[in-house]
Amino acid sequence: MIYAFDTYYYDNYANTICIAFQDWNSEHETEIFSEKTDIISDYESGAFYKRELPCILSLLKKIELKENDIIIVDGYVTLDNDGKIGLGGYLYDALNQKIPVVGIAKNGFNSPDYQRREVLRGESKTPLFLTAKGADVDEIKLKVEEMHGNFRIPALLKKLDQLTRI
Repeated sequence: MIYAFDTYYYDNYANTICIAFQDWNSEHETEIFSEKTDIISDYESGAFYKRELPCILSLLKKIELKENDIIIVDGYVTLDNDGKIGLGGYLYDALNQKIPVVGIAKNGFNSPDYQRREVLRGESKTPLFLTAKGADVDEIKLKVEEMHGNFRIPALLKKLDQLTRI
């Protein structure tokens, strides 16, 4: 199972959604998990994980992960060639490095990262930025390219983003 997470922040709470789907090319989700939580950390430039990681970990308590599952986060897993990690890297560590974590980010990150791949989908000339831990990033790149949907953002990830804003 693949579990994709995203969080949207309102004035006084965070809305975290997880869409579960069977395969990379699934057209429909098999389940949706959601949770509203108090915001426990203000936004801190360069430390986004401090705000979002607690939301994801809280929602994960409702999900029984198995060894062959994969988690997708809206953001980065790795950030540079020196080993700096992003939200997905902290999540990977919090899960004792047992569940692969894939980061799919919409915006570029300035520092070089040999583990980062650009993914072009549909007719878009603007890439998505892919990073991963616990999985081969080149294999995942091929799977993301083939995810359902004709546009830059795969259909299920677009739906995920929309659900966080409800």
